[in-house]
Amino acid sequence: MRPGRDYGAKVQSPRREQTRSTILCAMFTALIAAGAFIQIPIPAVPFTLQYLFTMLAGLLLGPKKGSLAAAVYICLGLAGLPIFAHGGGIEYIVQPSFGYLIGFAAGAFVTGVIAGRKTRPGYKRLLAANFTGLGIVYLFGMAYYYLISRFYLGSPIGLWPLFLYCFLLAVPGDILLCFAGAYLGRRLIPLIKEGRIGT
Repeated sequence: MRPGRDYGAKVQSPRREQTRSTILCAMFTALIAAGAFIQIPIPAVPFTLQYLFTMLAGLLLGPKKGSLAAAVYICLGLAGLPIFAHGGGIEYIVQPSFGYLIGFAAGAFVTGVIAGRKTRPGYKRLLAANFTGLGIVYLFGMAYYYLISRFYLGSPIGLWPLFLYCFLLAVPGDILLCFAGAYLGRRLIPLIKEGRIGT
């Protein structure tokens, strides 16, 4: 192994690497969209597999490209494609649950930053990155839900109902996704580094 080279990494031209990055970003944008339709209905905020894919985008693509994949998904939905959990269109911005979508992009960035501090992160680091990203998603989601309900919809939600419906009932499934994401990330990150995915 030559000094300074990632374990097993392939040497690729800048253009080839750019093409590969574009393919991976597009792939995760599609996965995040697909995750919106795999859902379990619960009050206030439906549980979907979107967080699993935004989390993996941060772990596998890094903070900038991972958050970009989530941001492109949001932009496509706001442009009118019915790829959100309840449709699409610019009017979706006043949906109380829209804050969780913003949180996906922010959470993917933070997850990628924490995981990316090591070339080959271990399971504990990946799990810590996932839980931190999850906290970011819920911070954005709950704050947005509270503000939209209070100042736009004119139907304020109390702090306890907000905590119950927008966190307690939704978070158990996402906690399981954090463990699943760390497991998948541990296996897939080496393949990404080696250029065996997206080429």
